[in-house]
Amino acid sequence: MPYRALIAEDEPLLAQALRVELTALWPDLRLLPTAPDGETAVSAALQQHPELLFLDIRMPGLSGLDAAQAIVEDWPPERPLPLIVFVTAYDQHALEAFERSAVDYVLKPVQAARLAQTCDRLRAALKLRAGGVLPDAAIEQLRGLLDRAAAPAAPPLRVIQAGVGSTLHFVPVGEVLYFEAADKYVRVVTAEREHLVRSSLRDLLPQLDAGVFWQIHRGTVVRADTIVSVTRDEAGKQHLLLRGRSERLAVSRLYAHRFKAM
Repeated sequence: MPYRALIAEDEPLLAQALRVELTALWPDLRLLPTAPDGETAVSAALQQHPELLFLDIRMPGLSGLDAAQAIVEDWPPERPLPLIVFVTAYDQHALEAFERSAVDYVLKPVQAARLAQTCDRLRAALKLRAGGVLPDAAIEQLRGLLDRAAAPAAPPLRVIQAGVGSTLHFVPVGEVLYFEAADKYVRVVTAEREHLVRSSLRDLLPQLDAGVFWQIHRGTVVRADTIVSVTRDEAGKQHLLLRGRSERLAVSRLYAHRFKAM
C-alpha cells in the first residue's frame, strides 16, 4: 500500500502548488483531499489515518499547531503516529524553535529543493519505522514545540477577572484548581464555585506559573499540588482526581510523561 499524505492549507493556490511539487518528487505518494482549515484537518486525519501530515501553521479556526495537538491526542494508540511537517512563513526566530524541537518544516512559498530534502527525510523515517528501528518521536517533538509556543509571561497572573451580569468577580489564581476550555470561554474552577472567562486556554496558558499549573490535555490545565491520585483505565488512559473535586480529568498522551511512575 502506498503511503498517504494529508495537506491542510487555507490558501488554494499554495495548496495546489504543494500538491504539484509532492507529486513530482514522490510519485507513489497518495495525496488525500486538501483540508482547508484546522478543524477539517483534524476530522480527516482521525478518520483516514494518513502516515504524513503537511500542516499550515496559520489557518482559520484551529492553527496547524492546534490541529497537530488535537490529532496526536486523539490518535488511536494501536497506530503509529503520523509524521508531521509544518508549512510556515514564520521568521527566523520561530524557525529556530522548530529546529530545536526536531520538527520538520518547509517555508512558503515552497521551494522544490527544500521539499525534496523533507521528502528524503520522511522516506528514511518511514523505512526505519517499518523495520521497527525508529522510536515514535512525534510526541516528544510536538511537546517541545508546544512548550516553546507557551513561553511564560512576566510576571505570572495573580488574579482572574470574571464578569457575571453587572458584577465583576476577582478570583485569586491561588484558589484555582483547574482551567478548562469551553468553546470561546475558559472555565475557572475553584473548590467552591466555577466562573466563565471569555478567553482561550492558549492565551491564558503563558500567563500561568508553569511550576504551579500543569497542562494535562489540550483543554485542561490543573494546579499540580491539588492532585490527589492518578489512575489508569483498561484502555491505558490516565485520569486524575483533584482535592475538593469529584470529577476525574483525562490526561492526554502528550502529557502522560508527567506521571512516569505509572
